[in-house]
Amino acid sequence: MKYTQLGRTGLKVSRLVLGTMNFGPQTDEATSHSLMDAALASGINYFDTANVYGWGENKGRTEEIIGSWFAQGGGRRDKTVLATKVYGNMSADGGAVWPNHDRLSAVNIRRAVDASLKRLRTDYIDIYQFHHIDRHTPFEEIWQAIDVLIQQGKILYAGSSNFPGYKIAQANEVAARHGRVGLVSEQCLYNLAERRAEMEVIPAAQEYGLGVIPWSPLHGGLLGGVLKKESEGKRRKDGRSASALENTKVREQVQRYEDLLGKHGIEPGDAALAWLLTRPGVTGPIVGPRTREQLDSALRAVDLELGEEVLTALDEIFPGPGPSPEAFAW
Repeated sequence: MKYTQLGRTGLKVSRLVLGTMNFGPQTDEATSHSLMDAALASGINYFDTANVYGWGENKGRTEEIIGSWFAQGGGRRDKTVLATKVYGNMSADGGAVWPNHDRLSAVNIRRAVDASLKRLRTDYIDIYQFHHIDRHTPFEEIWQAIDVLIQQGKILYAGSSNFPGYKIAQANEVAARHGRVGLVSEQCLYNLAERRAEMEVIPAAQEYGLGVIPWSPLHGGLLGGVLKKESEGKRRKDGRSASALENTKVREQVQRYEDLLGKHGIEPGDAALAWLLTRPGVTGPIVGPRTREQLDSALRAVDLELGEEVLTALDEIFPGPGPSPEAFAW
């Protein structure tokens, strides 16, 4: 495994991030534990989760599975850089939300972090992330709440997820005015097929020293050899890739992508991850394996070096939006 600093911090993290969203809903507890053991053994030290994972009636279940894994001991917690998230309500989907039980008010942040710590069976969270922007709570209040948690030793750093560039700037400008560290990471949707983050989000993250953590690096399976799997009768019948392939232009792009990589003997999923590892500002993509085979496939990408010919061809197939403001101004 290769490691890098998380943005401007002194925290050293693996260049792949273990995403745990499937733990519980799609992967049972025993398999989840074995995947975490395998990830740690391979050198992945950065694990990402959220308080709402588990979904529906089982929100919080994913954190509980991680907590039961930590409880096995063996240095599991000490070796893991743990990131979780706050924002969404913890009521069952469609259930009534009690006032102040969601978003980023100081009262909900305090309540949510204590609940996460209990489920995770730990006394601290390395990176506490805002899962979405809160249009109703000023950053002065948010940072005051985070200060208290840092002073209590409950969290070490704060990060964002799904923030636009201007909110990254606003959050860190408010933090700087009060002598605070501010955001140290941003999780955003970013991959070969979805490059809009290059216009504003990634430049803002780089300017303020945030590590960029892309989620959905295979764009819901679209970049994981979906057409080959379709021809072999293994294509997923739902999800982002299935709906995207209904677009003729997208199908043609993906076919060119798979043909290019087939010519060079590279697995599509490996290439999609390896491409992200070449991008400026990217700390490491989140991989969310459901099986050991999927984890092993992701690990191959760390050592895969894409040549200039392949990188140029990938840019031609999936062109980026270009820099801001040129991309939209002229």
